Amino acid sequence: MAEALLALRREARPGVSTRELDRYAENFLVRRGAQPAFKGYRSYPFTLCASVNEEVVHGLPSDRRLQEGDILSLDLGAIVEGYYGDAALTVPVGQISPEAERLLRVTREALHRGIAQAAPGKHLSDISHAVQTHVEAHGFSVVRIFAGHGIGKALHEEPQIPNFGPPGRGPLLKPGMVLAIEPMVNAGSHEVEILEDKWTAVSQDHSLSAHFEHTVVITKEGSEILTLPEEGEGW
Repeated sequence: MAEALLALRREARPGVSTRELDRYAENFLVRRGAQPAFKGYRSYPFTLCASVNEEVVHGLPSDRRLQEGDILSLDLGAIVEGYYGDAALTVPVGQISPEAERLLRVTREALHRGIAQAAPGKHLSDISHAVQTHVEAHGFSVVRIFAGHGIGKALHEEPQIPNFGPPGRGPLLKPGMVLAIEPMVNAGSHEVEILEDKWTAVSQDHSLSAHFEHTVVITKEGSEILTLPEEGEGW
């Protein structure tokens, strides 16, 4: 799945449609023996969630063609031997503005600040607090209506992992827990609205939005990111 997302990052260029990226993602997974996790989940009709610019999450692939300066959030899930993985990253389409670059950088950093708190003896909200404080220190806002989640033999399991809140709250983290940690960050207000397609969430003020996600397992020493490529760098 990580390799699929990195391949999609290379494919996301001006003139390419998000529907073409969806077909690419499905073919990539199936050729490697994985099953798309999103397709058919709650009647979702695609393999990939492709969210452009002000679209926060759950963007439906379409014939819309990417343009120079867009940012594109790619969210992908896969099932391998009965277990689910979930990951996302936001990529530039050609040259993007300095503010968009900063949004992507801060959101990616927030993800790793959260992952750093995913360790035995920490509370669940320590992850949430780490994400929120980093994002807000840079003048952005965390989306509050959506959250990370447990994951394993189902795509969404307990516990939910908000991207905001005070530290030291919620269940203690224990080895063996598997979590999908996913900051969703708006350049403006944290408020969102759902479009008429009943799926696509957009920032209410139409500010840019970014989304980064990894699936991690709590270990005795800390945590391990499960959604990294076997070779090379991830995100």
